[in-house]
Amino acid sequence: MVLYQVFPRYFGNTGKNIPNGSLAENGCGKFNDFTSIALKSIVDLGCTHIWFTGVLEHATQTDYSAFGIRKDHPAIVKGKAGSPYAIKDYYDVDPDLAMDPTNRIQEFTELLERTHQAGLKAIIDFVPNHVARQYYSDMKPEAIRDFGADDRYFYGFYPDNNFYYMPEQPFAPDLDLYAGEEEPYQEFPAKATGNDCFSASPLQNDWYETVKVNYGVDYQGGGETHFYPVPTTWFKMLDILNYWVHLGVDGFRCDMAEMVPVDFWGWAIPRVKKEKPDLTFIAEVYQPSRYWDYIHNGRFDLLYDKEGMYNTLRAVIQGHAPAFAITGCWQAVNDFSRHMLHFLENHDEQRIASDFFAGDPRKAFPAMLVLACQKINPLMIYAGQELGERGMDAEGFSGQDGRSTIFDYWSVGSLVNWRNEGKWNDELLTPEQQEVRHFYKRLLEIHRDEKTICEGDFFDLVYANVDNPDFDSTKTYAFIRKAGRECLLGLINFEKTDRRISLNIPRHAFDCLAIEEGHLHTMTDLLSGETYHLECSSVVPVVLELPAYGGLLLKGVAPDSV
Repeated sequence: MVLYQVFPRYFGNTGKNIPNGSLAENGCGKFNDFTSIALKSIVDLGCTHIWFTGVLEHATQTDYSAFGIRKDHPAIVKGKAGSPYAIKDYYDVDPDLAMDPTNRIQEFTELLERTHQAGLKAIIDFVPNHVARQYYSDMKPEAIRDFGADDRYFYGFYPDNNFYYMPEQPFAPDLDLYAGEEEPYQEFPAKATGNDCFSASPLQNDWYETVKVNYGVDYQGGGETHFYPVPTTWFKMLDILNYWVHLGVDGFRCDMAEMVPVDFWGWAIPRVKKEKPDLTFIAEVYQPSRYWDYIHNGRFDLLYDKEGMYNTLRAVIQGHAPAFAITGCWQAVNDFSRHMLHFLENHDEQRIASDFFAGDPRKAFPAMLVLACQKINPLMIYAGQELGERGMDAEGFSGQDGRSTIFDYWSVGSLVNWRNEGKWNDELLTPEQQEVRHFYKRLLEIHRDEKTICEGDFFDLVYANVDNPDFDSTKTYAFIRKAGRECLLGLINFEKTDRRISLNIPRHAFDCLAIEEGHLHTMTDLLSGETYHLECSSVVPVVLELPAYGGLLLKGVAPDSV
């Protein structure tokens, strides 16, 4: 699986970039920008799935009341465009993304059809932990009661309430509650804020634009759970998931899944999959101690691998950690490694090429080789990553933080170049952008198609070279993969200069992978196409030249098996 995360708001946008600009000033990408040509170019990159980020209708400072959508008070909306994770209607899509807002659901279903015709599966966000403060669904089915409609708001907690309340307390954050309007935003009683802030006065660093959803956990009462009978929130969320499955989505990236009880997931996911077993559920979970619980009991297919692999590789790239630390990452999740989603960028993280991370997209090439070729893991790429997008714009609400904004109307320079007036080819890319895209395209092809990587056994060679001065395990990583008679020797260099290394391959590696040592192997580097003749032995080290910020993926066929 290769997942391409993309933010439709800026994927096809070529408008002006005025800081804090409105929709009219800066424009916005549309569902229709994902043409058959654009989707084919994503497939050609090597992707199998696409995550359309920010599809659900969310709070915004843009007035869509002319289309029957309630206007949001700007005091509780972050940025002109608004946060895509402050959901305003679980049954609707963002009107910004439609050519004709009255036809927005139809335009989205047509996008799903084009996506499937291109050979991609479509993932969307499911944001279960919190909603916009002014949540109101005008698109819900007739039989569905809106969130909070039947709440007993004079209780701080009640098992069948959809929200948590601060009884007899008005919402009083440290904010300008007018924000240019004649009347201030008012909320009484105040509801708990999405980041588990059970106070009527959330701070500016809290998720003040959101309201925490109640799944039957009495947080203020010591965390006591009330799951039987099943809370109404569970049934409402199940109906929402089924709604989008029936529209044609193939899976969900579940925002802050760890803030929702694992019991809910274990109840809901099998029910949704009963009708469509091949759905993919991806959990945003950051606590390694809870990984197994969300896989085994929560029934998730994939979890974010941020706390382990992402954080370690970022530290290695920046020179804050040795390359041999990578070994501990896969060992920590070895029992369920196939469930860990690898990535180096997403909408929450800083761009690799930004001044806050690496400053150069090529510095991450060795880390991407690790993610794509070590173990058997799905891989995620964030739109623009494959073009070396720097993310160094000061867009407005976001400011210059090394990220591509999720709060503002904006266009992303590298994607504008790639869009090439709707041609979606490399003609307008800079030489550096072309170099980066070529690397990613080849790497994703290898990740997707090579048998040794898709299904092969894995053997980490670092332990046999930690004390090898001619290897330098602080800057070099190595492994062997084998599937059938096909073998792959991977050597990865995190240094900025070419390096000559000497690699020890222990006898144990030959035994584990059933490879007879001592033979002359003809091996081809999958990255460069160059041919190498190596005598692989546990007695004589393998000596090779590794390119700067790169490596070798040497593929050969074992002459015999033992």
